[in-house]
Amino acid sequence: MDFDLSWVLWGLPVAFVLGWVASRFDLRQLRVENRRAPKAYFRGLNFLLNEQQDQAIDAFIEAVQNDPDTSELHFALGNLFRRRGEYERAVRVHEHLLSRGDLSRADRQRAQHDLALDYLKAGLLDRAEEALRKLEGTPFESQALLALLAIYERTRDWSQASEIASKLDASGQGNFGARQAHYLCEQASTLAPDEAEKALRKAMKVAPAAPRPAIELAALQRRAGDSAAAFDTLTRVAQSAPSAIPLMAKPLTNAAAAAGRQGQALEMLRASYDVAPSLDVLEAIVALEPDATVARDWYVKHLEREPSLVAASKWLAGEKLEHEQFHPRVQSALDHAVKPLTRYRCAACGFEAKQHFWQCPGCQAWDSYPARRVEEL
Repeated sequence: MDFDLSWVLWGLPVAFVLGWVASRFDLRQLRVENRRAPKAYFRGLNFLLNEQQDQAIDAFIEAVQNDPDTSELHFALGNLFRRRGEYERAVRVHEHLLSRGDLSRADRQRAQHDLALDYLKAGLLDRAEEALRKLEGTPFESQALLALLAIYERTRDWSQASEIASKLDASGQGNFGARQAHYLCEQASTLAPDEAEKALRKAMKVAPAAPRPAIELAALQRRAGDSAAAFDTLTRVAQSAPSAIPLMAKPLTNAAAAAGRQGQALEMLRASYDVAPSLDVLEAIVALEPDATVARDWYVKHLEREPSLVAASKWLAGEKLEHEQFHPRVQSALDHAVKPLTRYRCAACGFEAKQHFWQCPGCQAWDSYPARRVEEL
């Protein structure tokens, strides 16, 4: 059977035309998809800049559906979900990213970090800890260590917090000596007296200028009946950290009275008051002053230096008024008015408390409470 070449000649143009039509269709479809994805993406950015997060999320979801391989859109979606408090959706987005086999190493580490942040914001601290531990040796290690430190402080796991603080100190992220001293003091509060003393002395070596270890060691010595040792401990810390004298004024007074060293304590407190007048130091001086008249004159002396309602109330409490029958009511009103002025205030968040805290209960900052009452700030 002879092969007819005319069919081949006719077929070549037909095949060329069909191929050209198919290629044009594919190119047109590709152009449509390429136009659609960027359009949705930029629309989402526009909504985001105008703080319209709901519309931005819808636009980004549309863009992801058109191009599911775009990792940047997934990161944007995950961050938006986390900012809105939709932590479960943020976790799903970042877990989906981590499950992809084609994800680059840098993007995988970034997704792991974002997943840890999702867990942190959601309050899932155990999962956050596990996710953060996986970031060791990555560019996110420093941020992960700081987040781990916050977790261990929040859960009061002081031994783990100490380990992380040591790593941060070694990596040059700052000086964590004072923080380490606080951890040792926190641990000492749960130990037997002998072990507690060892922990406190270690804290004093770690942070020689920190007043807390010495103040708590003096309290431990007082409970053991060694008032002289407690007085010596407080005297040393008064020399190394004079700004903390208002915090130790009362325990110093008690230790001095028990050890029979009132004169030495009174001299030290007067010298401190001359440099920096303080309500707590004033009260300690009044308590130690042997002459009651001289002691009361200290309130007037303080009023000459500082316009203090607290000192005025203290002075007025011991005075005889012309209308003495009204004195109790007047004094009660003054005492009520000065109560807020005798509180301590966190310099970081403004949280006020009746007692001094080494770590703010409000913002968790360390050493954020000045050794001064609200009236003195």
